[in-house]
Amino acid sequence: MGFKKTTRNLDFADLAMATCLEQNRSIKLMEQLNNTINWARVESILLSHYTVGSSEEGARAYPPLMLFKCLLLQKWFRIPSDPELENQITDRLSFKTFLGLSFSQPAPDHSTFSRFRSRLPKQAMDAINSEILRQFEQQGLSINEGVAVDARLVKSASRPLSQDELKKQREHRNSEEGKRDKKGNPLKFTRDLESDWTIENDIPHFGLKEHTAVDSRQGFVLATTLTPASVNDTNFLAYCTAFSRHTKQKIKKVYADKGYAGKPNRDFLALNKIEDGIMRKNSTTAKLTELEIQRNKAISKIRYIVEQYFGISHLHGRANRARFTTIIKNQFDGWFRQAAFNVARGMKIIARAAV
Repeated sequence: MGFKKTTRNLDFADLAMATCLEQNRSIKLMEQLNNTINWARVESILLSHYTVGSSEEGARAYPPLMLFKCLLLQKWFRIPSDPELENQITDRLSFKTFLGLSFSQPAPDHSTFSRFRSRLPKQAMDAINSEILRQFEQQGLSINEGVAVDARLVKSASRPLSQDELKKQREHRNSEEGKRDKKGNPLKFTRDLESDWTIENDIPHFGLKEHTAVDSRQGFVLATTLTPASVNDTNFLAYCTAFSRHTKQKIKKVYADKGYAGKPNRDFLALNKIEDGIMRKNSTTAKLTELEIQRNKAISKIRYIVEQYFGISHLHGRANRARFTTIIKNQFDGWFRQAAFNVARGMKIIARAAV
């Protein structure tokens, strides 16, 4: 079968518009993004994990790198759905430039994007995000000298249910009857039963919790994962720290707010010879000393960078609400957000350094 050919051979439409597009700023941005990353190395990772298209029979499949870049465009330009992504690619010349499509070629069907997500394993996304960060390190940017860890609440894609109703629907979902529709076919669309309830600042919240680690110097997203909202933040400091190391450079220090304070996390950092940057809090037997208060203030000036990422992705990427009704699908959405954020941020840092 193989892959569809998307090499950019100029056709009549391209040649007719070439002159007027020379000063097109959107196309220049797409060319800059294309030149920021060595996409051939990303493609090699995709090909080692994505087997669709390797058969000698049947219709040709779209190259996985092109589909991956389509989903990056969806994040960068806040495109809310796959059908709209298909429409935007067909309509926008700058998108076709980034993807290597000629101006006369249509976009992949929107269902292709959904199938691509479902077929791409976690190991591929882990390897790609590590590859992106290693490429920026090779361009002179330090990665993971310091790591800032925090968590945020994410609203469920479905309307809230009471705990009792959640329990009933989960039990029904786990039954053979609950896995099929009225015609006996496997369910394609289901409501979110993996979210749960928590209370933050006296306000009830139904949804998930995103645990994230961000590089304290450059602001790259180093690790991200999702859990039900009721899971305690402090349990994920070790996870976020372990998955933040993408290069040979050791993590020197981990910064976190008072919610992560406690002996287990301090012991974890000490065992791995990582400097403790966790803010202290009052205990039942002693209040913070003046030195500890000043230390907390110094840490807060550094760890804010993870809150900055939350704010940017909330404002520009609608990351405060889940797109899908299962944790695994939302997790993949988060990994694509991580990749898109890091590519764009690295491009900006390198561009500023060159001025």
